Amino acid sequence: MPLFQHENRQRTAETRRLYALFEVVYTLVDFAAALCFVAGSVMFFSEAWKTPGTWLFLVGSLLFAAKPTLRLAREIRLAAAGDDDTLAERFGK
Repeated sequence: MPLFQHENRQRTAETRRLYALFEVVYTLVDFAAALCFVAGSVMFFSEAWKTPGTWLFLVGSLLFAAKPTLRLAREIRLAAAGDDDTLAERFGK
């Protein structure tokens, strides 16, 4: 089953649940990254808070980098979830 096909999300109740779970995690990562960037930006107004602000920028950047990783992991799991029927047909079950 090819990756990034809309049909992969809707095949079974399990794939719909898996898709929804990944979307919730993706959204939480998005909010956390944005929060890190906003807090880091505010910290840059004070000389004493620049170092923690820089760390928040780094954490926010890593969270933003995690987003495409989550999408790819989701698509691989969804595509793999559809292989059960194909494998069963190959082995005559």
